[in-house]
Amino acid sequence: MAAVAGTTPIPELARVRRFEAAGFRAWPAAAVHYDGTWVVRLTAGHPAKRLNSVNPLDPGDVGNLEERIARASRRFGAYGRPLTFRLSPLSGPMLASYLDAEGWDVFSESLVMRLPLDQAGVEDAMDQIPLKDIGRFIGAALKVHDLPAQLRPGLSEIIGAIKPEAGLFVLEDHSHALATAICVHDGDLAGLFEIATEAAERGKGHGRRLIRSALKWARLRGAREAWLQVEASNEAARHLYESLGFTEVYRYHYRRPPGAVA
Repeated sequence: MAAVAGTTPIPELARVRRFEAAGFRAWPAAAVHYDGTWVVRLTAGHPAKRLNSVNPLDPGDVGNLEERIARASRRFGAYGRPLTFRLSPLSGPMLASYLDAEGWDVFSESLVMRLPLDQAGVEDAMDQIPLKDIGRFIGAALKVHDLPAQLRPGLSEIIGAIKPEAGLFVLEDHSHALATAICVHDGDLAGLFEIATEAAERGKGHGRRLIRSALKWARLRGAREAWLQVEASNEAARHLYESLGFTEVYRYHYRRPPGAVA
């Protein structure tokens, strides 16, 4: 759907549902519960918000909100996680208005972006075979993301639970990890996750090279469209993805009750 210049595009809900479902498959939570059309995702081994959030998937499913939110809060409390809602266009305006009236905090807006792979121009991209060694990939990912070693078991559990084919990509220089990415090939979709470049190596084109290799790999396997998620505030990453041809499809953000501790 075309967007007016300078505005956020109005998403088609069918397309949003497609990408949301692909996201759940590509980055699976350890525990998934359903309350109506709300998907409650929780993961004890990793604190990422997308793995620990309530995801409403139907704008009209807004009955018994106080009771259902309390129920979700108890689940999050059992995991030691702050109650967090992730609101996409599928959440609808009524739920957002209710949370506004209750004083919930709004934070971490992100964009979902897409790129038709017939427009990706990756024919000349570097051919790279994904790693088979999950442990080696995780070591590289923790390094380039500058994350604590305590997240290793949780990240290993997540990657091991991915059902579609997952390509684990690392760009190295003499066994020194420079950049990492995961490309999840799911039918005609290719989702990109955990894209990062080591801080000292940024601005040198490593991320671009790795992403193009991952997209070439996915296209050779039959993927027709690539997609990814990026925080709205990450201007460097957004500029990179836009320069590769990715365009915005829709946005989502997170909500927490007033006074919630992250």
